[in-house]
Amino acid sequence: MRSKAVWLARGVARGVAKGVAIAAAVVVFITVFSWAVMLLWNYVVPSVFHGPAIGYGQAFALLVLCRILFGGLRGWRGSHGHWRRHMWRERWESLTPEERARLRERFMERCGRGMGTPPGDERAQS
Repeated sequence: MRSKAVWLARGVARGVAKGVAIAAAVVVFITVFSWAVMLLWNYVVPSVFHGPAIGYGQAFALLVLCRILFGGLRGWRGSHGHWRRHMWRERWESLTPEERARLRERFMERCGRGMGTPPGDERAQS
């Protein structure tokens, strides 16, 4: 039987390895995407608009600028989904008890378990 420290060390090592792999994937994605922007810019802009060709660093800077101007400075996920939760909460509170029961039944038919119950909970299925 292995000690708890060994299992904990393995978990930490996996977490670090996973973090390094994700960071490497992000760097590769940004590199490839910047390269694609550079190629597209150098193919289209000089011939259509008689503009200058750009290098890799300028393509990366263009991506950052587009992110700031069109995507904002907020995070990509989770930061703009709170309105949906608020909308559903208001809708749920406006339902009558009969409508709530009907919605729960439809949810059970489609998803197989009750709302807010963990996957292994047998009480929700009885």
